[in-house]
Amino acid sequence: MGTTNIVDFARRDEMTDALAELLKTGAQQLIATAVEAELVSYLAQFTGLRTDAGHAAVVRNGHHPARPFQTGIGPVSVRIPKVRSKDGTPVTFRSALVPPYVRRTKTLEAALPWLYRKGISSGEMAPALKVLLGPDAVGLSANTVSRLKRDWANEYEAWKGAELDDEPIVYIWADGVHSGLRGEDDKLCALVIIGVTARGKKRFLAIEDGVRESTQSWREVLLNLKSRGMNAPKLAIGDGAMGFWAAMDEVYPETRHQRCWQHKTMNVLNCLPKLSQPKAKAALHDIWQAETKVDAEKAFDLFIKTYEPKYPKATLCLQKDREELMAFFDFPAQHWQSIRTSNPIESAFATIRHRTKRSKGCLSRDGMLHMMFKLGQCAE
Repeated sequence: MGTTNIVDFARRDEMTDALAELLKTGAQQLIATAVEAELVSYLAQFTGLRTDAGHAAVVRNGHHPARPFQTGIGPVSVRIPKVRSKDGTPVTFRSALVPPYVRRTKTLEAALPWLYRKGISSGEMAPALKVLLGPDAVGLSANTVSRLKRDWANEYEAWKGAELDDEPIVYIWADGVHSGLRGEDDKLCALVIIGVTARGKKRFLAIEDGVRESTQSWREVLLNLKSRGMNAPKLAIGDGAMGFWAAMDEVYPETRHQRCWQHKTMNVLNCLPKLSQPKAKAALHDIWQAETKVDAEKAFDLFIKTYEPKYPKATLCLQKDREELMAFFDFPAQHWQSIRTSNPIESAFATIRHRTKRSKGCLSRDGMLHMMFKLGQCAE
């Protein structure tokens, strides 16, 4: 009765990979060699110091206890040499390659917030990284992510107050990124503005929270940018949110307006029956994808004549913003693809919706802004 067909496999919870083990062994040897080279360079500055007996005043003194150092290929054991002074002078050797109290590489440090932003919660971080780095990975608790989130808050506050007068801004894109979080009374969203310089460098200018996309919320954002030294851009691109355009007319009245063609296309198509939408969409594309402004004007007039008799609501939706929709044609043709829609913001923050759904509302108001700030840095 003692027989059984259950076989107990040794180390069944671990994955063995000869190549990974070889890489870790090689990495450990390379790190040890590099640290030894640092030590030789450090001791060279004390070559001229001698004791009364003529011996070297600063000498090696063994090693610190080995400590695991988390890398992208798993934990690597590191031993840092020690030195001592024979004449009583305090000396300490610190490796620049493996600084004291550092337990993981910078690339791994960067991976932690990246995984968090992509939907891995704080409590799931350690199991996720153990799959990537091996079962011996340690020091990857939820507290690690919490500490990094506090660092994001400090970075965000410093970035929010930085001066913007170093280089003039030519174009700005503005949009409200809805997070799914709710305030006490209204739904909160992040008011985002991206600018581009004359050299073509895009940069995030503002990531602020607001109550929906009200004029007051946008006014506060724009006034803050102006106080930080931002010049009046030549063109502002955004959707049909009236709050932003009203605030722009107050703070930067000389800036021209460009309505986003992607949003306008959806608004016009919503006024048409589904059977008519494919042809209408192609006709709208003929307008904003025209080779010249003259061709675009002709395509615009053709759309109005075609759909106005039967669908006046759709043509009115398009016609009322004609000047703002055609503004991009007055700028260099190589910029048209970028300045006729608000896609730079839409694409940069597509993952924020996934993150808020994944976290099931666990983000706080400030946590949302800090995470979006880090997302913006990645997008830059």
